[in-house]
Amino acid sequence: MKRTKLKNILLISLLSLTFVLSAFTAAGEKKTEFKLRRIVIDAGHGGKDPGTIGKTSREKDVVLALALKVGGYVEELLPEVEVIYTRTTDKFIELKERANIANRNRADLFISIHCNATTSPRVHGTETFVMGNKNFNANFEIVKRENAVILLEDDYQENYEGFDPQSPESYMMFNLMQKAYFANSLSLAEKIETDFSTRVNRHSRGVKQAPFYVLWTTSMPSVLVEAGFLSNSSEERYLTSKTGQTYVASGIFRAIKAYKEEIESI
Repeated sequence: MKRTKLKNILLISLLSLTFVLSAFTAAGEKKTEFKLRRIVIDAGHGGKDPGTIGKTSREKDVVLALALKVGGYVEELLPEVEVIYTRTTDKFIELKERANIANRNRADLFISIHCNATTSPRVHGTETFVMGNKNFNANFEIVKRENAVILLEDDYQENYEGFDPQSPESYMMFNLMQKAYFANSLSLAEKIETDFSTRVNRHSRGVKQAPFYVLWTTSMPSVLVEAGFLSNSSEERYLTSKTGQTYVASGIFRAIKAYKEEIESI
């Protein structure tokens, strides 16, 4: 079991290093700037996995609407960027497959969209996560909730080689991954939260680090956006309204556009 895990970790690390080295090689040979050519937009949950449930809504429905809007803006306003969705309907996609879709398609960016929940109805605001273990204990409840979809999958113990989303010990190996993409992931996350706060007029809870499985296994800059709390009645109404969804999706799109302009100017 341990040997299999180690092999998989080393394989993913090698793939990540290969992408990084190939980018440097291409830049050295042709002296061309990096281009954002392909983005994968992931609507969290779906199908038999509803995600968090509010008084009148389900996370899987809200985030699908947001993902399609974000992708629509990219397709319309950045036509040179190819958009790939992990799902476009109410379909259950395994957590591992979401990252595989991005890796298979050699995406330059991966954005997973979710909604939050907590036991307190007063808590509200947006959060954007990058891969990391900083303040792990404080964020462990949300990490467990988002990774728990694994338990709904067939043969999950075999497919995830013993990884237990409920066990803190299972997250120790997450430290070894996503190091090469941390700076770019952080840059995008900061742009998203800044736009939410300054343009969309939402309360930003900031950029955070957490070992989400879907961020750990992607071989490109990746972020997970928590667009708001469905456990807060005011925020739920906003996130289920056409106006709210348009504003939130526009904020994410503007951050993508700003990120693209930044990396392509280097």
